[in-house]
Amino acid sequence: MSHRTRRRRWRSDRGSVTAEFAVALPAVLACLALCVGAVSGSAQLGALTAGAAAAARLAGRGDDPAAAPIPGGAGMGLERAGSTVCVRLTAAEDATLSRIGVRLSARACALDEGAER
Repeated sequence: MSHRTRRRRWRSDRGSVTAEFAVALPAVLACLALCVGAVSGSAQLGALTAGAAAAARLAGRGDDPAAAPIPGGAGMGLERAGSTVCVRLTAAEDATLSRIGVRLSARACALDEGAER
């Protein structure tokens, strides 16, 4: 291969790395955003689960379930069924995954010590 043909081939490949980078960058950023969202969501779900369990235990003892460590802005629902009391915590509207339509919630139940047996 002569020096001249080698030079022409290099000229025809010019800019291909830039084009490949421009196509790959959005895919890499989307993957990174999904990973960050998954980690954030799992941490938020863990906090909701712990808060729901603590609130259910407090409600089962007859105390105020709002005294439990509940993540900021989470909505709480309380229901009694027979000898159990259940608490459902739902993530706030402005939570990370709520912005894309994913609503996280956690439910925990405890024995209602004040219920008739």
